[in-house]
Amino acid sequence: MYNCAIILAAGKGKRMKSSIPKVLHRVCGTEMVNIVIDVVKKAQIEDIDVVIGRGAEQVKEATKSRNVKYSFQNKQLGTGHAVLCASDFLKDKEGTAVIFTGDSPLIEEDVIEDMLNFHNKGRYKATILTSIVKDPNGYGRIIREKNGEVLKIIEHKDCSLEELKVNEINSGMYCFDIKELVESLNKLHNNNVQGEYYLTDVIEILKNKGERIGALPVSFEEIMGVNSRVQLSEAEKVMRNRINNVHMENGITLIDPNTTYIGLDVRIGKDTIIYPGNVIQGNTVIGENCILYPNSRIKDSVIENNVTIQSSVILESKVGENVTVGPFAYIRPESVIGNSVRIGDFVEIKKSIIGDKTKVSHLTYIGDAEVGNECNFGCGTVVVNYDGKVKNKTLIGDNSFIGCNTNLVSPVKVNNNTYIAAGSTITDEVPEGSLAIARAKQVNKKGWVYKKGLRK
Repeated sequence: MYNCAIILAAGKGKRMKSSIPKVLHRVCGTEMVNIVIDVVKKAQIEDIDVVIGRGAEQVKEATKSRNVKYSFQNKQLGTGHAVLCASDFLKDKEGTAVIFTGDSPLIEEDVIEDMLNFHNKGRYKATILTSIVKDPNGYGRIIREKNGEVLKIIEHKDCSLEELKVNEINSGMYCFDIKELVESLNKLHNNNVQGEYYLTDVIEILKNKGERIGALPVSFEEIMGVNSRVQLSEAEKVMRNRINNVHMENGITLIDPNTTYIGLDVRIGKDTIIYPGNVIQGNTVIGENCILYPNSRIKDSVIENNVTIQSSVILESKVGENVTVGPFAYIRPESVIGNSVRIGDFVEIKKSIIGDKTKVSHLTYIGDAEVGNECNFGCGTVVVNYDGKVKNKTLIGDNSFIGCNTNLVSPVKVNNNTYIAAGSTITDEVPEGSLAIARAKQVNKKGWVYKKGLRK
């Protein structure tokens, strides 16, 4: 059976009070519309059309890696009009079209699969995903006949007093027989309070033809839409709880899940312990037996096994096994930290390679450098990589000892098995096996204080 999907993502989202299209607001680090696209694909639906309108170019840019098609809704004249704008996408197709909204990021793949199975098994021409709630205010109601069959969907503003008492609400998510959908879209009118073309009226059109309409109730959490910043925070909380529960079930210890923020695409190995206040984002992979003490941020990075991180930031980098990082370290993009390395407090690494067993213990900046194995950096070392025009490279060989308060002025090379005296400013190559001293000779002027009358 052929299945395709239409995702409605053209709305203005006025209640968000944002210059960003509503569907591009993020939940657990991922744009809502991309969450919906990814879930639909996990449900084995690959042919997806996104209906865009407000901020169309921004939405296309944000979703371009998802390999989807696009339809454009120039004016937002209702959900029926939005699907009508996807007519070219539906043309000559036979099978089932599922319709979702780009601002409902909590739908899960098993619910989509259940809806399709329910739709096909019942041989319905349309199936509505619904939910039964205590407070249906603001939602369209599912009106059923006495035998339980769906009669129609009616928008809240168009409800009678009796219809307002109904607690089964419309999610705005559907399955349709494609041919019946296309035919019904051409019969829509806008004779309602809003003056819009409702997709919900397709249900009534099909019903009047004598077609069977299915309705599958699910948890409200699955269908919850986001129309405001408050609802965005509620969706964030639900999604974060789901993500954290999966990690804990997979053998990760979260000391306080309520204050641990893990993105949708993050992978973590078993027996890793994560303390409160950690933010782990993007395509980050963390190995086994790691300890993340409070208040670190890690994004788009690979952290190997047995790594300890304290109150540090790691961005778009790789950290090898048995490494300690922090507290208060900053590993900037395109850095590669070898195995058994120590990156200590107030250390910044920028676009550099640090070899195995090297120690950079405190108050040091290393930028645009390649550092060998088993080196030691004294406190206050600075790789001076920028000359005001370009960033230059520094090469440091194996087993080098860099004394405290050393400046390595790039481009410069320090060969294997070298020592650099504390306080040196190195501008020339240091040969292998050498001690480099680059500082002024100390001069003591006896009695100078007394001669100047400066004694207190």
